Amino acid sequence: MARLESINHIPHRSELSEGRVHWTAVVLGRVIKGLPQLFWADGNPWREANLWLMESACNQDVDLKTVQAKATCLHAYANWLEASGSAWWDFPARREHRCLVRYRGTLVEARDNSELAPSTVSQRMRVVIGFYRWLTVTGLLSPDWPMWLERTIGIHLTNSFGLERTLAVTTTDLSIPNRSRPGERLEDGLLPVSAADRNQILNFARKQASEELFLLLTCGFFTGMRIQTLTDLKVKTLTNAIPDPCDQNLYRLGVGPGASPSVATKFGITGQVWITKDLLEELIRYSHSEHRLKREIKASSDCKDLVFLTRFGNPYAQRGSNKSVAINVEMHNFRKAALANGLQTMRDFRFHQTRCTFATELARLAISAGGGIHAVAIVKDALLHKHESTALRYIKFVEKTPIKQELANTFTRAFLGIFSGQD
Repeated sequence: MARLESINHIPHRSELSEGRVHWTAVVLGRVIKGLPQLFWADGNPWREANLWLMESACNQDVDLKTVQAKATCLHAYANWLEASGSAWWDFPARREHRCLVRYRGTLVEARDNSELAPSTVSQRMRVVIGFYRWLTVTGLLSPDWPMWLERTIGIHLTNSFGLERTLAVTTTDLSIPNRSRPGERLEDGLLPVSAADRNQILNFARKQASEELFLLLTCGFFTGMRIQTLTDLKVKTLTNAIPDPCDQNLYRLGVGPGASPSVATKFGITGQVWITKDLLEELIRYSHSEHRLKREIKASSDCKDLVFLTRFGNPYAQRGSNKSVAINVEMHNFRKAALANGLQTMRDFRFHQTRCTFATELARLAISAGGGIHAVAIVKDALLHKHESTALRYIKFVEKTPIKQELANTFTRAFLGIFSGQD
């Protein structure tokens, strides 16, 4: 399978001297840490894709996270190319045999089989089309037959004053519309687990998973922090925690680029995360344990203060990244062991559901204590949401749950009444 690697890119300039080409570092050149690069299964680099990613990353108006997301989509495409035995430049006369048309069919099939989310399918196709547009513009690819058919559609927009305007957008016949699945969805299209299932997962993790994964799951379930925040927690973040003025059993952790020390958050939001006194003390105990200190010895100087380190002394995720290969591997093994022991809750469980579960429980408590209006502000502050609309989803979800339960009970009683012959 193709591999996706990250490198530290230092800009160089070629110079011809005495008939030989010499490469020298560009003065005041911007070093790009974490530049994604693609390699085929045989170890050769995908030069065209890597050049596109490098040019995108060198554009200071483009966030590196965007480039990394594009690389992930191209990585999936590269895996499909190798698995199907296709070449990325293959555009024969017959349309159905062209690589992009076949790849589109594979993505649509995966979406229809619920293997991939509609948003993921649309994004992967959009990124691949963008890559081929760049290939065409730069002259690196000039197929004899057209890769797709262009079409222009008009999008009607109305502003707050009632004025309308039409925005012309160029699209292709290969684009895949993002058709969301019906039903209730929270952040990232996930749903929470019940409190009973949460306790089962944590009890099993305490016995079968690593201490790091158990603590990460516990923090996710009881603080709502994302992976990118959890994997960037510092020991000083824990020791600098301040008591909550409203409750002596609650503390606040400073996170975000404005915190001291800084901790990565989504959208770079600076704020404070709630954590219970018992969980904080457990994390401090772990951070000073012999088990973690052995990992700290192996870590580089800029990673030694991280709370969570792998057994090789590496961070669980790149700074600011919401994806962690190390956590994914541990979650896969943990899920496999849980299913083997009859824990069916783990079948489709994802780490981010810990955040959904915390937010749902917090919303339920906030509604019961002060009503839905105040609950929105509490959930937004506790989970560092950028917009209140995200927090409002949890409030609506919690408020709908009793109605759904009552409807289910009513229909169940009616169903049983029919079969028992009761009026």
